[in-house]
Amino acid sequence: MLALLAGLLFSLASGASWRGVRGQESPPGSRFVCTSLPLDAAPSGCPLPPVPMQGGALPSEEELKATVLQLRETILQQKETIGNQRETIRELTSKLSRCESSPGPDGKPGTGGWRKELPKGKDTMGDLPRDPTQVIDQLSRTMQTLKDRLENLEHQLRANVSYAALPNELREMLQRRLGDLERQLLSKVAELEDEKSLLHNETSAHRQKTETALSALLERVSELEKGSSAFKSPDEFKVGLPLRTNYLYGKIKKTLPELYAFTVCLWLRSSASPGIGTPFSYAVPGQANEIVLIEWGNNPIELLINDKVAQLPLFISDGKWHHICITWTTRDGMWEAFQDGEKLGTGENLAPWHPIKPGGILILGQEQDTVGGRFDATQAFVGEMSQFNIWDRVLKAEDIMNIANCSTNMPGNIIPWVDNNVDVFGGATKWPVETCEERLLDL
Repeated sequence: MLALLAGLLFSLASGASWRGVRGQESPPGSRFVCTSLPLDAAPSGCPLPPVPMQGGALPSEEELKATVLQLRETILQQKETIGNQRETIRELTSKLSRCESSPGPDGKPGTGGWRKELPKGKDTMGDLPRDPTQVIDQLSRTMQTLKDRLENLEHQLRANVSYAALPNELREMLQRRLGDLERQLLSKVAELEDEKSLLHNETSAHRQKTETALSALLERVSELEKGSSAFKSPDEFKVGLPLRTNYLYGKIKKTLPELYAFTVCLWLRSSASPGIGTPFSYAVPGQANEIVLIEWGNNPIELLINDKVAQLPLFISDGKWHHICITWTTRDGMWEAFQDGEKLGTGENLAPWHPIKPGGILILGQEQDTVGGRFDATQAFVGEMSQFNIWDRVLKAEDIMNIANCSTNMPGNIIPWVDNNVDVFGGATKWPVETCEERLLDL
């Protein structure tokens, strides 16, 4: 460093003329130059300026002292100059450090136009190498600056900054991004439409297949409910109720008019226990037990009229066909019970002077708690029945015997037993019935 400073110092002073002793100028064309020496060389210093001789004689002592003083003054001046040069070097070094640490026009650190800021006439001493640590620090600061700018941009976007106020590059980027998103959305919508179309086709095919299967099932159920329609005559069929449930039943399509007397006859077969259940029930609005025939639990078979009860001396739970007839009249509430053509019991005071109300629903196999519904499985009839007929009068005992022994066929004048007057539900069946003679042989 001292060698460089000395070289710089004497380079600046090399153009100055050396003043001789006693203020005389040195010979024209002569000057004194000191050169820089390596640090390991013998410091011989600079050669002293030649002392002019007068007439070739050596200088005197006074002249030598004057020369020494002049040299001392020159040294002091050179020392002051060296100090000024050191201050200049420190200033240049500081500016160099600042320029290298600031980004240049191309955005790269250390490439700023610092050479343009140097004072004219100052030597730059070449391009000094930069410290890598400073470069890394500068890159870190630059990355942080970019991150801050991005966060600021996002904040502006979230704050609904006007689109027109955005830079052109950013607007183009947003437009491209929106275009990409729109294309992706349209593609997804198209895919969903395709899937929807396929799903609709599959659903339609599945629905058609399901409807076909349901139609076939309904036809089969209807066929089972109605049984075979190829009866020899419209009255030669039976209704089967094989299970004790609250959904197997038959329904008479016709209703009853207002009655002051009636006769009900039917064939039935059951071995259910305890009790065969309810062969039939008639309910009207306000009275679910207008007419009911029921054997429930271990109780004897009962006839209910307007919720009044009469116990009948009938025994029909042996699994054989039996012919049952019941008569009733509102006059004194008289009733009669016939089994297989024979009168087994009679009584009176069963809902006397109460006319049977019209417009109700007549159900086979279930006891109604409301009109046409709310069945109880424990009261359901289990077995088979046929030839259910109702008349609006009390039949004679002779007529009842003839019906029971198959001597006559006398359908009811109010409710006749015909195929198109009986519907079955819930799995109840309609099948051809045995002939009357075959039923007699079963007794």
